Amino acid sequence: MKSNYSYQIYSSTNQLPEKWNELAVTTIFLSREYLSILEKSAPANMSCQFIGLFENENLVGIAVSQFLDLNQLESFGDRDQCIKSSLRNIAFKNFCSHILLIGNNTLTGQNAFIISENANETEVLKTLKKAVLALKEIFKKRGTKVHLCSLKDFFENELPLFEIPEFDPYLRFTTQPNMLFSVRDQWKTEEDYVAALSKKYRDQYKRARKKAAGLTKRQLSLEEIIAQEEVIYDLYYHVAQSAPFNTFFLPKNHFAVFKEQLQENFLFYGYFENEKLIGFNTLIKNGSDLDTYFLGYDDSVQREKMLYLNMLYDMIGYAIKEQFKTIIFARTALEIKSSVGATPLKMYGMMRHDNKFINRRLDFFFRYLEPETIWKERHPFQD
Repeated sequence: MKSNYSYQIYSSTNQLPEKWNELAVTTIFLSREYLSILEKSAPANMSCQFIGLFENENLVGIAVSQFLDLNQLESFGDRDQCIKSSLRNIAFKNFCSHILLIGNNTLTGQNAFIISENANETEVLKTLKKAVLALKEIFKKRGTKVHLCSLKDFFENELPLFEIPEFDPYLRFTTQPNMLFSVRDQWKTEEDYVAALSKKYRDQYKRARKKAAGLTKRQLSLEEIIAQEEVIYDLYYHVAQSAPFNTFFLPKNHFAVFKEQLQENFLFYGYFENEKLIGFNTLIKNGSDLDTYFLGYDDSVQREKMLYLNMLYDMIGYAIKEQFKTIIFARTALEIKSSVGATPLKMYGMMRHDNKFINRRLDFFFRYLEPETIWKERHPFQD
């Protein structure tokens, strides 16, 4: 009997099939609990949909989609003020302001979909493409034209999955790498990590730790996160606004909702000077991986206290203590992450513009408009 593949699009986590989490067992970022965070506290210019992929009546694939309306942003980021950035912003506003993404724009990594081991991957991806077309129609009926469809982030060895006619018109692209830190089996304490560094980077570690003298760090409860919400948002927004390019800004309640939903799997660390919150970072437990999430800080204290570098060391110390295998440091700040031992891993995406003329030249436009990051990879370990 021929298998029948179909899809179902859900607008709420309450509608998800009962067996959804059985497929999401390999990653917290497609679990019902995490997706409810997107439902309750997604950025104002983002709406999320959830896709079930079925073989006959059996759920064999799950996916998340996000629709981004860039017209709702006052700014894409204020760090780079130049002609190229201005042209990029105009181009995005006029030609790419409505983006339909299969994946998660708030994270780095393959958090787009999961396919059951027993399913026909090609048939599931063909069905996913049908769901994308259906989503475009849904937005069209609401009076919103989707300009750009994209899928992200995939390892190079996953790209052959998309070598089917349904994805021929899609441009393959790569941007900044994902910075990954591997915790060595022989490390049992933070001191073991420091001992593995070369002298130059041990000195960097000691200098950073000395600079942070006087600061205190503690994990914040849900009640404390809520009480400090205004300060937390100001610290986050300062860092986000200073980025070279943004497609969203988190809402004020985002971290509180995160803590409420994921509880002990979401860690919020506050950094204090004289009992004043001057910085924070967040971590997400995801199996054997520890994912870094958003952070914020007072820039004057960050420079004086080398706060960001100390946060990275604290994350490494926690990962070693709790025996995680990998820290997902994500994109941005590539060189400083490299200096503590993270290594770059290329991630790939695919995109297609709805305008055929633009789509034929998408490679040129992408290379011209994508913010260029020039950095030098560091090698801090003795070996």
